[in-house]
Amino acid sequence: MTDHYDALETRDPAEREAALFARLPEVLRKAMAAPAYANLLRGTDPASVTSREALAGLPVLRKSELPALHKAAPPFGGFVADTPGSFARLFTSPGPIFEPEGRQADPWRGARALFAAGFREGDVVLNTFSYHLTPGGFIFDASARALGCAVIPAGPGNTEQQFELIEAYRPVGYSGTPDFLKILLDAAATAGRDVSSIKRALVSGAAFPKSLQEEMKSRGVEAYQAFGTADLGLIAFETAAREGMTVNEELILEIVKPGTGDPVAPGDVGEIVVTSLDPHHPWIRLALGDLTAALPGASRCGRTNMRIKGWMGRADQTTKVKGMFVRPEQIAEIGKRHPELGRIRLVVTRAGEADAMTLRAECASAPDALQSEVAATLRAVTKLGGTVELVGTGSLPNDGKVIADER
Repeated sequence: MTDHYDALETRDPAEREAALFARLPEVLRKAMAAPAYANLLRGTDPASVTSREALAGLPVLRKSELPALHKAAPPFGGFVADTPGSFARLFTSPGPIFEPEGRQADPWRGARALFAAGFREGDVVLNTFSYHLTPGGFIFDASARALGCAVIPAGPGNTEQQFELIEAYRPVGYSGTPDFLKILLDAAATAGRDVSSIKRALVSGAAFPKSLQEEMKSRGVEAYQAFGTADLGLIAFETAAREGMTVNEELILEIVKPGTGDPVAPGDVGEIVVTSLDPHHPWIRLALGDLTAALPGASRCGRTNMRIKGWMGRADQTTKVKGMFVRPEQIAEIGKRHPELGRIRLVVTRAGEADAMTLRAECASAPDALQSEVAATLRAVTKLGGTVELVGTGSLPNDGKVIADER
């Protein structure tokens, strides 16, 4: 058993940097064949963008802008030169944002993240991310199969049937949210079902505090976390060193001052901006709205790529709840569907080691059925359940905040 997925992970950092930026000009040329990139990057000479300093001079594309851009020029906002039929699968995420999956092996770059978490060829993996319309399930499915694992496409929920699959196939690995892993282990303990085959996990999509990590370990599951998006796949991941997250190969990650494209000083917290090198569907300086900071030095695990502290909050109000993004535009949509409501604020918290959300809404006079109607709208719009609290007019602060992440 080797310690690293391949030799790319242990390259001299200068060698990696040179290789990435040698490829970037051609990727930029491919990107500018798409009308939206041609407009965004107008005046750019791809041949001149061969360093981080040159890349930092290009405009950022904000992920928060993608829903409006995709709506104006469906499906991909003009940022993809090829037709939808040139891809393998086509997805949508809340917003909506439309995401294609490439036809290459490991299109989401996740195999090395699973390898770092201890997954190996021949393992059976229980994948509990959703396979319905959104790409999460397929991201981890494709990544595990690229590593040589067999995948149980379980999806979330239905614990009784999950137990049957686990007891029959004896998966050694789990991929999904940390919340559902805890639910699965708790339910198995209560029901007397045997899920002891699960020894390792790669989790994402929700907070994974040290307390929950230690609880999983005490129950026999060594769990690591990964940071990714539906657009880019796996961006960074934990390794055995447990020192932040190592940035994935084949990506250029920058940390910039929120609201700008300017790099922060070393070690400062800023917004994550990612450039990918897939010429079929490149992302050029995609600003994710997530905050992090770079860690100095190399990891004790021997991987030499840039390390980040992990997710440190949002540069904008968009937040991730149970693996799904919730956006200010969605909260505004709830207000449109219920004009009797005044100010609205979605409060995101943690309850029993799981994400929870409460929609607080001002209402001068609340009919008996309004609370349940708003709760139904909340689920319909965000695809997530939450509670609704109706409050008097003037109860919520007039600060423009519609999503408050209190985790």
